[in-house]
Amino acid sequence: MPYAKDRLAVDDGMLGVLLLCLGIGSLVAMFFTGMLSTRFGTRPVILISGFGLAAVLPWLAIASTPLTLAVVLLLFGATLGSIDVAMNIHAVEVERDADRPLLSGFHALYSVGGFAGAAFITLLLTLGMGPFASVLIGGALMALAMFATVPRLLRTRAAEGEPHFALPQGVVLVIAALAAITFLAEGALLDWSALLITGTGLVSVERGGIGYMLFSIAMTLARFSGDALTARIGDRSIMLWGSLVAIGGFVLLLTAAGVTVAMLAFVLIGLGCANVVPVLFRRAGSQKLMPPGLAIAAITTIGYAGILSGPAAIGFVAKQVGLTLAFWIVPALLMLVPLCAAIVAPRTNR
Repeated sequence: MPYAKDRLAVDDGMLGVLLLCLGIGSLVAMFFTGMLSTRFGTRPVILISGFGLAAVLPWLAIASTPLTLAVVLLLFGATLGSIDVAMNIHAVEVERDADRPLLSGFHALYSVGGFAGAAFITLLLTLGMGPFASVLIGGALMALAMFATVPRLLRTRAAEGEPHFALPQGVVLVIAALAAITFLAEGALLDWSALLITGTGLVSVERGGIGYMLFSIAMTLARFSGDALTARIGDRSIMLWGSLVAIGGFVLLLTAAGVTVAMLAFVLIGLGCANVVPVLFRRAGSQKLMPPGLAIAAITTIGYAGILSGPAAIGFVAKQVGLTLAFWIVPALLMLVPLCAAIVAPRTNR
């Protein structure tokens, strides 16, 4: 995006509008992906969106006008949102066939992919390669990964008579709301944590990103061990204790008087939040009120809306009362996760 800003000579306001196109593309695609996955199975949706993602990526580096970049961002967001929903539905199907928890490991590898992609492109740019050549190589590697995936994807179709569209209801609405809150917490840390800890004088501006880095590392490591922990203590306990640890981390962060305590708080938030979302996807896949694919699409879409709108809402409140006070909204909302754990994961399902 910095390269695009310089290439198109646009200001921050126009850049914000362009980035909104990515979010719109993702949300629209997420809405339809559940229906398509329910009707045709997740395999074709993953393949089309995965190859589409690899094909669209290089165009982000050469779009020459705001209008063309807006169109490319819409397509990029659509393919990204589509594969996000479809692979989560597929992951639930794989986990169901395996008859053991796997979702935390899948989400951990999603985080590893984010680290690897950012590090790889940064390395290429540092070595002097241009943006277009860098993302062209990245897109080619993504396409190769998709080719390797083709023979390994499950072939599934909707059961006869199963609806291809259903409005979220009952426990699915509860799960979707909790997903939005958990995603909001992650989005708030991504967008505001650096300003929070630099504004209170805990760290210098140059080190403002270290807190989110510790949060991300802690979350990834916790997810690699999350499946074994879930198999041992169950979904309900993961939701209950994980969210309480995260809430404690936020309270520690917002009351921290020193940098060491603040950094510990970021680690606790990452450890606590790590396995809540995988549990929510698992519960959406196992409920009986609506087709699992449609339920997962609903919670992904609503969760993504939370990560988009939540940080903006915090910014609006922060303008009125200050960022530290505004940030207390996050642990207050997270309290709903332990309060609803028994609804989402009844004791009979641990």
